[in-house]
Amino acid sequence: MDKSALINFIKTNIPNVAIDEQSLQIIVDQFEEKIFQKDDYLLKEGKTSRYFFLSEGFLRVFTFDTEGNEVTTYFYSQNRVVFDAASFFLKLPSSENIQAMTECKVYITNFEKLNQLFHSVAAFREFGRQMIVQEFVAYKQRTLAMINQSAEKRYLKLIETNKDVFQFAHLNHIASYLGISERTLNRIRQNFTKK
Repeated sequence: MDKSALINFIKTNIPNVAIDEQSLQIIVDQFEEKIFQKDDYLLKEGKTSRYFFLSEGFLRVFTFDTEGNEVTTYFYSQNRVVFDAASFFLKLPSSENIQAMTECKVYITNFEKLNQLFHSVAAFREFGRQMIVQEFVAYKQRTLAMINQSAEKRYLKLIETNKDVFQFAHLNHIASYLGISERTLNRIRQNFTKK
């Protein structure tokens, strides 16, 4: 099983810490490869999250509002760590769903294996810290953007940070992620096409 994408991702995201090949092998041995087909769920609401590295493909994270409507909370393209942090670290049932929008190749591990790596491989602790900080910052920025940015600015930021979104996600999913109606999204897209 070729885990070179996972190895490269780890090396790239531990830039200031030397990591030897033996430690890398210990890390990647704790991950199993799995292929998810389009529309498969990596995580369903009510289940406990595992820790995923998305090597290939495109994912959508969503939940349901009080009226039962799907609300997209995040999109992930390849070379990203994906998990529900509260569910994973606190071992709680997730309130979100993670769904494959394309065929996806992922590497999966669980809390016990990841925790063991954090305790036994110092460089991996730094990797884990950086991944958590990145996710925290991304969620904080998204929360603030929903409060203090216009729909147009949120749209431009999405294009800037996740170019694949319009290729793989449905417009209604993108609209719900931006906190707008599909009609408003179409108007914004038309306005930017005219410019």
